[in-house]
Amino acid sequence: MELFYFLVFGGLSLIVAALELSKNNKDRINTSTVFNSFKNNYVLVYSLMMAGDWLQGPYVYYLYSQYGFGKGDIGRLFIAGFGSSMLFGTIVGSLADKQGRKRACVTYCITYILSCFTKHSPEYKVLMVGRILGGIATSLLFSSFESWLVAEHNKRGFEQQWLSLTFSKAIFFGNGLVAILAGLFGNVLADTLGFGPVAPFDAAAVFLAIGMAIILSSWNENYGDPSESKDLLTQFRGAAVAIGSDEKIALLGAIQSLFEGSMYTFVFLWTPALSPNDEEIPHGFIFATFMLSSMLGSSLASRLLARATFKVESYMQIVFAVSAGTFLLPIITSYIVPPSKVKGGGISFAGCIQVLGFCTFEACVGLFWPSIMKMRSQYIPEEARSTIMNFFRIPLNIFVCIVLYNVSSLHNT
Repeated sequence: MELFYFLVFGGLSLIVAALELSKNNKDRINTSTVFNSFKNNYVLVYSLMMAGDWLQGPYVYYLYSQYGFGKGDIGRLFIAGFGSSMLFGTIVGSLADKQGRKRACVTYCITYILSCFTKHSPEYKVLMVGRILGGIATSLLFSSFESWLVAEHNKRGFEQQWLSLTFSKAIFFGNGLVAILAGLFGNVLADTLGFGPVAPFDAAAVFLAIGMAIILSSWNENYGDPSESKDLLTQFRGAAVAIGSDEKIALLGAIQSLFEGSMYTFVFLWTPALSPNDEEIPHGFIFATFMLSSMLGSSLASRLLARATFKVESYMQIVFAVSAGTFLLPIITSYIVPPSKVKGGGISFAGCIQVLGFCTFEACVGLFWPSIMKMRSQYIPEEARSTIMNFFRIPLNIFVCIVLYNVSSLHNT
């Protein structure tokens, strides 16, 4: 592997370590022992849930290709997952406000475990069912856990500022460290030990089951609006009215959908962007480097959120501007650096520049997650939190499905 990758990974590791070790009292929030116990329980559960998700990611496409399916068939499976998240996920996720957020979190575990089991079958219809289940699970993952946390935090009377600490720690571990370890563990299972591409899905099911056991044994139930008189359509109507009547909620939904839309587009396109001429690149190592960059961002976010002088709404404008700038890099380098005509080989000079740009974007992603969670906790009304959060995912899923459907006909730039 080329020295460049080790230098980037090593440099980022040193920066993350320095940021974490250099935190002073201004960068820390003084909390209680009871809160720390509550926070650690949530971060552990969230990390296990994310481990179940991260273990699967690198092997979904590869597993389908090993079963003999082409790009078109695999594309339809992915579209089914996002479509399911948009349609069924919105309904199931919205039930969390009425039926209970803890129950919804348990439903996530069961649904995703069943989705993992379907990967043992080479039958297209079975795999399609798995993608639909996975889409429902994704909606629950990105709404029910956060809704449960915010409600439980407020119910226990903890200070509002402490919530941002839980968010930043959950992202630092769940979306950073756990993602790196899951990628390495999945590689050991599938390649080193020779268990094949199904093994990471089985491991994911085990982590999800452990997390579900902790939820069942240690979490209390909480609700949005549990009143019997409200059916699902009434909930949807109430959420739509809340979004339509409060400009800040509507804008928050737009911010989330637009940023996550760019993020998912990046997920599909970073590989062809870095290897336009089939250059050999270490996908797993680059993925780990991206996740390390995300940890850097979440570490910065924890410092910013700990200081009352920094408003989330202010510094997030800079985050979005920098993110947009990083996506201009592939376009600029395609004009400045002459494209190579040679097939294969190592990463090009333009590719190296883009790796640095993409690492910057991933740092922005690390800043985005705890910050958007903080804003959602401030602006979204408690009684319809899960419903509104799932509404936010509808335009996102439509956007991703359109990109996926047309990805082969669009140029990278």
